[in-house]
Amino acid sequence: MSRFVESSTAARRAGRGAGSKFLRVVILMTLCSLLFIAISCSQTKIPVPDPPARTDTSVSGPRVVQVDDAKIKHLLKPSGKLLLVNFWATWCGPCREEFPDLVRIDTEYRGKIDFITVSLDFVEELNTGVPKFLDEMKAEMPTYLLISADENALISSISKDWSGALPFTVLYSEKGETIYHRQGKIEPDILKGEIEKALGQRK
Repeated sequence: MSRFVESSTAARRAGRGAGSKFLRVVILMTLCSLLFIAISCSQTKIPVPDPPARTDTSVSGPRVVQVDDAKIKHLLKPSGKLLLVNFWATWCGPCREEFPDLVRIDTEYRGKIDFITVSLDFVEELNTGVPKFLDEMKAEMPTYLLISADENALISSISKDWSGALPFTVLYSEKGETIYHRQGKIEPDILKGEIEKALGQRK
């Protein structure tokens, strides 16, 4: 009986030893497989998709670009043509009233002059209210939304005759000199007369 017990105990020990070795082999093989997978993944470059050109799709309409003081000053430098600039905002009644006239002027003089509009709306309107309004007006001229760090300094640098009230329209010569400016709604015939006169002087 004692030998049976001893032989059984020895067999169990032998079984445990064999089982333990087998378990170690399985664990070792599993670790090797995981290590191989990790190395393979680290050497494989996962392609990263390019970000979309425009992430906001809240409204349709022309794209409006946000600019700061430095960028707007750069935009106000003529590049060989007359430059017409209109400062406006969607919350400004007279701005909205005169906009159809500006759109007609843009259509009439497109290619002959450069024409940009600069919105002074809040940044929240960059992809909502401003492009929506431009779409309603069927406006095609480039439009920028200005967020200024020092509005008073910027206003003075654009024109000493501008108090900051909207709308404000200014026509620059190809050399950057102010030919015409208007605080308040434009008078289309007068503005067109100034454009024609300036174009005639260039011939």
